[in-house]
Amino acid sequence: MLADLEELVCCESFSSDREALDRSAKVVAAVGRRRLGAEPELLEIGGVPHLRWSFGTPRVLLLGHHDTVWPVGTLREIPWSLRDGVARGPGVFDMKAGLVQTFHALAALPSFDGVTVLVVGDEELGSPTSQPLIEQTARGLAATFVMEAAAPGGALKLARKGVSRYELLVHGRAAHAGLEPEKGVNAGVELAHQILAIAEIASRVDSSSRAGLLSVTPTLAAAGTSTNTVPAEGRVAVDVRVPDLAAQLRVDELMRSLTPRAAGVTLELLGGPNRPPFDAAASADLFDRAVRLAAELGLTPLTGVAVGGGSDGNFTAGVGCPTLDGLGAVGGGAHAADEHVLVDWMPERARLLAALISSVLAESGVPGRRS
Repeated sequence: MLADLEELVCCESFSSDREALDRSAKVVAAVGRRRLGAEPELLEIGGVPHLRWSFGTPRVLLLGHHDTVWPVGTLREIPWSLRDGVARGPGVFDMKAGLVQTFHALAALPSFDGVTVLVVGDEELGSPTSQPLIEQTARGLAATFVMEAAAPGGALKLARKGVSRYELLVHGRAAHAGLEPEKGVNAGVELAHQILAIAEIASRVDSSSRAGLLSVTPTLAAAGTSTNTVPAEGRVAVDVRVPDLAAQLRVDELMRSLTPRAAGVTLELLGGPNRPPFDAAASADLFDRAVRLAAELGLTPLTGVAVGGGSDGNFTAGVGCPTLDGLGAVGGGAHAADEHVLVDWMPERARLLAALISSVLAESGVPGRRS
């Protein structure tokens, strides 16, 4: 497992680097071929490489991604290392160790019949090209197991907030800031008003029963081109996290109802809902099954939590497929310089995954022969 993990981590796979993703897809395919004895389908959508292995009539989906947030060259600054039971390197936790555990869990089964493995290449960007593929693959299945990293302490992820992403563009009119500022329409001032209005949206949607579960957060903002010019353009990105679909739709309505404060300004809103909420009802039965199986196998007792971040599990839960998330690596530091995996957990998590797959397939009446 550690040899496979080193191979994956040492092949950098920044989401926005097409050449890096192509190299990564080949390496992931090679690791999967070695463990499963089968070639994946290479599904290139919008220039992004995704991989899928399918065996027999699909009943269970194992879902992961091979892209990371780390630009090519990060490996020189944060090299692969394995010391005192801790593996480090870009993408080791999010989520290359999860891919290794996936392949090794499957390799331990007497049959692959009924299993589909999907490894996408743009999850960190919000899965813009892979979302339809994920939804199509998951629809009608008995279970999806998402191999994203575990929550702190190894907790499984039982629910996730929905995610919306927006960019508000403010169009004004430039003028010389010293000679004739009155001829300009200041997009920077208008942007400030709009940021304040956006920051108030959460309080207009949230209720006392779910206080703090919804957030509407202006993030990256900019306006203007030079210090002596009235800004003609401004922009702000907005991150939205919602507890349920009703809140997601209401936030979208309010974002689209933003109006200019100043004469001569026009507003342009880009984006919208990205991932639907992943409700705890989608994971409840699978989590109960996991707790029971872990106890039978003598594994570490399982806990579960709801988290704010989104994953591709939001899509599978959104199409009605029972989904359990956070079955991947145990460690920490996702998207940070201290990203790491506690390697002693890897075999245990692979055993749990293998047991979950077998249990679900047994209930589905899938034949016991290897494909």
